[in-house]
Formats: sequence, C-alpha cells, structure tokens
Amino acid sequence: MRALVVVENPSRWPFDVEGVELVSARAYLTEDRYSALRGAAVFNICRRYGYQSVGYYVSLLAQARGHRPIPSVTTLQSLGSSSVVRLVSDDIESLIQKSLAPLLSDEFTLSIYFGKNLARRHDALARALFNEFPAPLLRARFVRERGEWSLVGIRPIPTSELPDEHRPFAVEQATRFFRRPAAPARSENTRYDLAILWRENDPSPPSDARAIRKFVKAAQAQGIRADVIEPDDAARVAEYDALFIRETTAVEHHTYRMARRAEWEGMVVIDDPESIIRCSNKVYQAELFRRHRIPTPATLVVHEGNTGDIEKCVGLPCVLKRPDGTFSRGVVKAEDRADLLRILPELFKESELVIAQAWTPSSFDWRIGVLEGRSLFACRYHMAPGHWQIVRARGGRQNRYGKVEAVPMAEVPEEVVDIAVRAATLIGPGFYGVDLKQVNGRCVVTEVNDNPNVDAGQEDAVLKDELYLEIMRVIRRRLDERGSQGRKISR
Repeated sequence: MRALVVVENPSRWPFDVEGVELVSARAYLTEDRYSALRGAAVFNICRRYGYQSVGYYVSLLAQARGHRPIPSVTTLQSLGSSSVVRLVSDDIESLIQKSLAPLLSDEFTLSIYFGKNLARRHDALARALFNEFPAPLLRARFVRERGEWSLVGIRPIPTSELPDEHRPFAVEQATRFFRRPAAPARSENTRYDLAILWRENDPSPPSDARAIRKFVKAAQAQGIRADVIEPDDAARVAEYDALFIRETTAVEHHTYRMARRAEWEGMVVIDDPESIIRCSNKVYQAELFRRHRIPTPATLVVHEGNTGDIEKCVGLPCVLKRPDGTFSRGVVKAEDRADLLRILPELFKESELVIAQAWTPSSFDWRIGVLEGRSLFACRYHMAPGHWQIVRARGGRQNRYGKVEAVPMAEVPEEVVDIAVRAATLIGPGFYGVDLKQVNGRCVVTEVNDNPNVDAGQEDAVLKDELYLEIMRVIRRRLDERGSQGRKISR
C-alpha cells in the first residue's frame, strides 16, 4: 500500500524516505491524481484537526476515497472522550505504573511521536499507547492519586501544538517509522492488502511457518498481497484492507484490540471481535448451547454458592474449566471432593464463574473446521500419550501433543458434521474449530474455538492447498462486497 504523509507545509518536514511521498494538504485535497489514487495509507500530520479544519478534511476525504487515514475521523473524535481512556488494557495499566513510578510530580504529560518519547525510559509506554490509539502525534495526560497513576486523557495533536524544540525529534521518528523493509510491489492482478498477524516465537501458534507461507501464496492467487505482521505493528493495521489473525486470541489481549481496531476502521477481519468474545468464554457457550439444545456433556455453571451441586449435576470425576481457557489450558480434572476443594478456590481467584462438565473420556476428539456456516475440514485429535487431554503440559519442558489425523469430510459421521455446523453458526459467520466427542453412541460438543489450528501437514492433509485457497476466497469475496457497498465512513 502506497504511503502518503500529508502536511500543510512540506518544507518544515525535511525527511526523505524511499516509497513515502510527502504531500501538501492542499494538493491532497484538490488535485485529481490523489483523488483517483487507489490503495494509499494517508498519515495526516496537519496543523489543525478540529471539525471542518484542513486536517479534518484530509482524514474525511481519505476515507471517502478508499484510502486509509491515520488518524481516522473516528480516532480524531473519539480520543477526546473520557470514556476511551477507561478502555486501556491491563498490560498498559502495568506499563503506566512502571514507567511513571520514579516521577516526583503527581501530574505528567507524555508526548508521543510515531510511538516514541524524547525520554527513552518511556519508550515501552509510548509504543503501547501508539499501538492502542494510532495517530502520528499524540499527547497523553496522567495523574497520580493515592499512589496510583491513571491515564486521564489522550488525543492526537496537530503540528501547531508541536514545540519547536521537539520538531527535529519528531522528524527523526517519522523517518524511522517509515524506513522499514519495503513490501513487495503489488502485481497487476493484486487488488487488496492483507495483514496476517502471526508471532514466530509464539509457544503454541495456531499455524506454523509453513502454513503461513501457504496462506500468503493462496492470498496472492486471489489477488491479495499479504504481509505477515507482529503485535508491535498494531499501529499499522489501518494501512491494510483486511486482518487475518493467526495468533492465539484472548479478550484482554492485543489480538482482541487489533481485531476491534480493524473492525472499527471498516476492514474485513477474521477473527472478528465478537467471535473472540464468544469463543473466549465457556460460560457464554454453556448458556448458548443449553438454550439452543446443542448436545453437550452434562454441564454446570459453578459459583461459590453452588459448589455442593457439582457431584449431583455432573458427577465425579469431572472436568473443571476456566471460562477463558484454550486448547487444554485452564482445564483441570477433579477426581473427587478433595480435588474440588483444592482446585476451585484457585479457579475462583481468576473468575467469578467456573464450568464443571461431566467426565467423558475418549481416545480422540473430533475437530470440525467451520467457515461461514460450512464444514471445511475434519480431524481426529488424539489424546497425548499417557494423558486424558490433547495437550500434556510438562512444566518448563516442551508440551506433548496427541496425533492429528485429517479425515475426508465424506468419512465423518453425518451427525458430527451437523452438530458442529449448528454450534458454530450460533457463534457467528467466522472461522471456527468445533470440538466434539462421540461417547456411548452420543455426539456432544465440548467447545467452539475461534482461530482454529491450521498447520501444514496436519489439518490440511486432505485438502492440501485448497484449504488455504478456500479461506482466502472468503476474504476476497468479503473485500469485494465491502467495496461494492462503499467503505465505512466514520462520523
């Protein structure tokens, strides 16, 4: 995606970076060549951002042209709201306390220029706020009360508020920000840009490196240029047309914040924020499946007042699940009452509610991949050797996994596919992995996961490259549909 830096006086921004065009605001607003330009990221560094100012119109018209303005009009308007600062994550709260602890004053203002502050000790906090609230120039205000620092305001600042003594540093940081490895140029048959969020050092990624390369190749075949990005690239998400998350998701996590930001910007997103919320909480799924009569193991939503009902409702042994546990994590087997008394207090430290499910042992779980309400692939996930779960955690040592056996859809019992699709459709129209068991002639859903595993040589063993192509076809179709309806214009 072509990068434009729009300023009112280009002579005051003396930086020269290959692949980045410095444009005057007047030229961007009035010249036909910019109006006709396709696929541009517009970094708006104007002197004023107020309603109907030059800076306001740069972001507004950029959205009307299908460009990606940073900041967007939504960002310009929302960051002035006190409610926005209450949305900062626990990670940022921790950074605030750590970064500002040495200060003697009870008030502090942090200037952030492309994710950096003049004082290097504040770099981590500046970067986190820049990723959370992407705008080239930001100013954040903090106050300390009863020994705790709080963010009380953050807003994009126009260049008119940039102190003269800070300008050289701001120019330096703009140069650093844009001087990144150039993305491959779009070929003539490439129409869209896709960001694939993936971390090479993720201890349990949903896709391995080979699978990611296959996703990139499949995207290219569908006219989409794909870049692999990392969490530190959060501020760049709005430069793309779509976001495909290939990192284990959670609500209090950068994956959710990036999905929310992308959806906010009108992008195509898999996994979307609503799916992350719904799949991250087993209490929600228990209530949803009960209401819609999706068969599950006997299940009880447990709180501190009904722990005595567990044995009567689900029996012992049973499985206790933390609501936000994923892929065998946060899932514990209780053999007897003594185990319940030992395990439940620890789980209640993390959540007001816990899930208890009947113990339903099996040699494997079915995993059905569902995309837009259609079954896509099927696997048998066998239990880890000598263990009752698919994954056997071994403390500081490498986890052990059970065998993954891909199965042609035609060989999967019809009941398994039908129940999986019904359960996934209740969650949404996204990409899900439904886990089921067949026990004593009965098929039950144990959970629905967003961000399902797709590893080369495992989940793709039957469909091969067609699995990656089908996912990219869906993304391409959604992009085309969004384009025909017009991009969302933030108001």
